[in-house]
Amino acid sequence: MTIGIPREIKPSEYRVSLPPSSVLELVMAGHEVVVEAEAGAGSGFTDLEYLEAGARIASAEACWAAGLVVKVKEPLPSEYRYFRKDMILFTYLHLAAVSGLADEIRKSGMTAVAYEMVQLDDGSLPLLAPMSEVAGRIGAVMAAALLLKHNGGRGLIPGGVPGVGRARFVIVGAGVAGSAAVQYAVGMGADVTVLDVSLPRLRFLEELYESRITTLHSNRRNLARAVAEADAVISTVLIPGARAPHLITEAMVTSMAPGSVIVDIAIDQGGSVETVDRPTTHDEPTYLRHGVLHYAVANMPGTAPRTSTFALSNATFPYVRLLADQGKGAFRTSPALERGRVRFDAPPETP
Repeated sequence: MTIGIPREIKPSEYRVSLPPSSVLELVMAGHEVVVEAEAGAGSGFTDLEYLEAGARIASAEACWAAGLVVKVKEPLPSEYRYFRKDMILFTYLHLAAVSGLADEIRKSGMTAVAYEMVQLDDGSLPLLAPMSEVAGRIGAVMAAALLLKHNGGRGLIPGGVPGVGRARFVIVGAGVAGSAAVQYAVGMGADVTVLDVSLPRLRFLEELYESRITTLHSNRRNLARAVAEADAVISTVLIPGARAPHLITEAMVTSMAPGSVIVDIAIDQGGSVETVDRPTTHDEPTYLRHGVLHYAVANMPGTAPRTSTFALSNATFPYVRLLADQGKGAFRTSPALERGRVRFDAPPETP
């Protein structure tokens, strides 16, 4: 099969779907790989490296003409013209948060597989996990940076100093992203509280950090109190394939001290904070509402593209190889891939 790797065109997106090492594996397996010129530049990979791996460097049109197109982020409207019935698209799609994309996929008749919907039998999301890990770590780092006064924050450092209290970090959700945020926040010395509805997850984290964190069952009262006392809130809660719920209400945000920070990692799925009404960008990452600094960059891992590209491709490559080897037959081989395939309800029959 021919595999196309287009250059990502979303603003400030520097990742590439596959590094040269993965391309070499596909070429050695007998597949043709077409890489758009400069597709890997943002992650530090040159066209020469792809050529040495056996790829062909070509235009965006040539990449999109492949039988299997592998991307990182959802296609933008300027790319919809490439959609066609006989192609497979494998990428993050976030259909719940991207207006119009689902209709374009449906109209084209293409086969689309969303990374974030590929699901193992145990319910885990293997292709969302690596970017959630990166986003959780970046979320904690960004929260710490934004608390500095010159960035608009309260003028705090996470760990304080002897005789001065630590910054209070509240992390909502103890899944992959939340656990990664906890790890970095604890490492920076912050006073960390994590909320989740899963008592086993809370018990695991409390034992892991030997009671150096506070764990709370996530209900409205506990969440409202924790947010009101927080210097930084990192919200990570989402529902796979659906719009994230607004767990943190506007009333909760208004209770926070001026200069506090909210990082909404769930923005790719529409955001889990009521006052986050739009994604932000790496160029303009924040806005102020009710005196609280909001950070809602939709492609947070894109700010660490080399780490993110390797982490993502480590997880996606087995599925890319399966699609390349078997085409649509891969859906029969892999129930996880089948769960990630975008499906549309059939139109009602005419009586």
